[in-house]
Amino acid sequence: MKTTATIWIVASALVILTGCEGSHVMSERKGVITFKGGPLTLVGTAPVLGTTAPEFTALANDLSPVALSSLRGTVVILTSVPSLDTPVCDLETRRFNEDAGKLAGVKVITVSMDLPFAQKRWCGAAGVANVQTLSDHREASFGYAYGMLIKELRLLARSVIVIDKQGMIRYIQIVPEVTHEPDYTAALEAARKVM
Repeated sequence: MKTTATIWIVASALVILTGCEGSHVMSERKGVITFKGGPLTLVGTAPVLGTTAPEFTALANDLSPVALSSLRGTVVILTSVPSLDTPVCDLETRRFNEDAGKLAGVKVITVSMDLPFAQKRWCGAAGVANVQTLSDHREASFGYAYGMLIKELRLLARSVIVIDKQGMIRYIQIVPEVTHEPDYTAALEAARKVM
């Protein structure tokens, strides 16, 4: 009787602990990134170079779900930004939009926590046509799967990940300071190598 009660208590505690954030196992990494010098905590599983890119699903501007697996067979430059409505994110996405137009067969995806409506408005105002924006606001599917969810802000860290046609991760940059731009040259070179 005592053993059954102990098992029930432990099982209940596990349900409560994991239930708070859905079915995700919470892994936290401190000190990987900063915001204006202040350290932040990343939640989720960190991506690993040379492994299969984790699946995630986020919303397109028309609210349709887009799964990473739907892009298999294409080289993908996957970027994450805190918000398109900030100067550095705006600059970064415009830059990748310009560069993507020069890379035939490469798909550039930018994921943020912005609502799909805000992303659509921003893309229209910025004239962005070569980058597809996806919203992770609903479930933070990308944030958890790639360990890019900022615990303190519920925004995404700035990162660039290059995925080859077979779905393998070939390049990763997690920008250490959220207010800084990524290394465009290194990301584009990584994409060219796997085209």
